[in-house]
Amino acid sequence: MKKYYAWMGIAAIVVFTSTISEAAEKPKLFSVAVQDIPNEKVPLVKPWKTIILDKEYRGAWVVAGDLTGDGNVEIVAARASKSPDHYVTAVVAHKLDGSVLWRWGDPKRGINYLGYDVACQIYDWDGDGKNEVVLSTRQNEKTWLVELDGATGAEKRRFEIPNHSADCITFCNLTGNARPTDVLVKTRYTQIWAYNRDGKQLWSSKNPAGCQTAHQVRPMDVDGDGRDELVVGYAMLNADGTSRWDLHNARNMGGHLDCARLMRGGKTPEERRIIFTFCGGNRIASVDDTGKMIWSIAGAGLHYESVDIGNVCPGESGKQIVVDIPYAGWGKCPIQVISEQGEVLGQIFCTYNRFHRLVEWTGDDYQEIIVGQDRCMFDGKGRKIALFDMPLPPGERPPSSTRESIICAVGDMTGNGVIDIIYYTVPGTVVYIYKNTNGKKSEDKVPLGTEMNFTLY
Repeated sequence: MKKYYAWMGIAAIVVFTSTISEAAEKPKLFSVAVQDIPNEKVPLVKPWKTIILDKEYRGAWVVAGDLTGDGNVEIVAARASKSPDHYVTAVVAHKLDGSVLWRWGDPKRGINYLGYDVACQIYDWDGDGKNEVVLSTRQNEKTWLVELDGATGAEKRRFEIPNHSADCITFCNLTGNARPTDVLVKTRYTQIWAYNRDGKQLWSSKNPAGCQTAHQVRPMDVDGDGRDELVVGYAMLNADGTSRWDLHNARNMGGHLDCARLMRGGKTPEERRIIFTFCGGNRIASVDDTGKMIWSIAGAGLHYESVDIGNVCPGESGKQIVVDIPYAGWGKCPIQVISEQGEVLGQIFCTYNRFHRLVEWTGDDYQEIIVGQDRCMFDGKGRKIALFDMPLPPGERPPSSTRESIICAVGDMTGNGVIDIIYYTVPGTVVYIYKNTNGKKSEDKVPLGTEMNFTLY
């Protein structure tokens, strides 16, 4: 096992197969810092739309989708309880011109804060071609899954779910239908429940592999049978809730799973690759579909968290992994770019790095890295190529420059099939949308707005 000196402490890459090379002592391609590149030399991108959230109902959880069926995107912001369950207390829906489409709930019960996923998603759950807003809330000492009409905010139906299960919502396909109609709810770290669209409980799983769950269950149909398998922590479940595999030595990994993303499919379980990050376990790993680690980078203080996967670095084979390593101290937090084989290709030191996304912005078929707090974009060569202007509307307070206060997201916001960029502030006050004028249309059909199971992880 070879060791290399990382950006903090000593880290080691553990290689579990002899055919995989070890990581270099420094990134192969680039190591840069946001602060070292003057903004005066970087193009400034103006927002296409600026939406000031309703002052009473505004919240820091923001998702987007076509709520009215007219082909235009609406913005949904949610407030959550400050209790450990952080269930949804209020929601506001805005049109792109800033006007309020509807309001729901009691804003006085919740707070305008974000430190976790909130159980509020936009999805056409009934398949009628019109989106609903689906959320978890607590009323009359019971916890409910509530479905709201996207166009009006009127409640269409609800069904009761277990107390403390309002942590987040994940739609998936467990029953082999033509589209995802099943839903998962969960407690913060211990138990998951699966329901079909009628509200019938399909199964429940508690502490899979004897470990904590992840922040959000990650559905992925790894074997192509039309039903989703589920990464639920250090374990993979089948669609019926039975165990498919446990991560080898899961109990010794420490902490819990932060993020899982499918890196590569394959005809056999041994060919498939899933990227795991370990909160408290100080590790990022590539795992096959039997639970065996193929490679793992680990070290004291290396808190790998959220993962994006795409074609980022020109000249490099396969896809790349983009991952943040937060909590190194303000101004010292890197986003790393890692190859499919576990080689560190580049790193970008940020003011704060927790939120990042990939988008094809320049029309060259490679994806660029969007950085949240620093409001900028880097290409796969480590060059800062865009800065995003966030003009402050009159009467609004600027986002903090000394703590996490700006989040980035992506989605088709214009309806032309090209992925655009969204920035918004924490506390939730203003949403900025940046139209992608040079990027190519996505090869895959993409919905209007943000992804079906939007997550911060």
